[in-house]
Amino acid sequence: MMNTAWKDEQPPSFIHFISSFLSENSYRLNFLPIAPDFIFNNGGLSVAFVFVTSWDPNDVSSVFSRVGKLKKQFGHFYVIVSVPTREQNDSFYRSYFKYAVELGSPTFVSVRDPEMGFEKILKIAHAHGVCKREGAINKLKIERARQVQGIDMFLRVVTSIPGINNHDANALIQTIGSIESISKASKAFLLENTDLSADKAERVLRFFRDPQFYLSPKFN
Repeated sequence: MMNTAWKDEQPPSFIHFISSFLSENSYRLNFLPIAPDFIFNNGGLSVAFVFVTSWDPNDVSSVFSRVGKLKKQFGHFYVIVSVPTREQNDSFYRSYFKYAVELGSPTFVSVRDPEMGFEKILKIAHAHGVCKREGAINKLKIERARQVQGIDMFLRVVTSIPGINNHDANALIQTIGSIESISKASKAFLLENTDLSADKAERVLRFFRDPQFYLSPKFN
């Protein structure tokens, strides 16, 4: 999303460059009256930008005042500043320390020209999207590992019942589910919903309900 007011202040050729650059990178451009100059959304993660394409040493306070307000509204917020001349660059850094900006809050990025600045914006937004996606993938991997560990623990518990093997344990987990559900199931229910023999069903019941059975030594 691009701020409509910011758009109107830029040369048409630069807006055309941005539009083409976004299209080539599979982004769709919308013009909206948003507070920042740009908001990128990648995989549900929003990244906001203020883009100063022409640094004016005489209009410093308004830039930092605006930045101060916006940084409270966005968790991911960057300021891109185009400083093509040494004088502009020096003015920018003097102003940065004069206005006591907290380092990294937000992050300021100085560039040589607006085109480079927009390329930086796209790279930053894309990087956040990649991190978001990888974070989701890692969560899925962790959850899968937990499930595998849970199944492994289930098999250890159920196969500790004398006479119950891995096939029996898998039949129980697929048809009945949790250890708690198995412990509460009746013999008739076990026989009806699994391929356990009557003897094995009886062993499962006794394992969970007969203290003399589940506290005695077991030898498989």
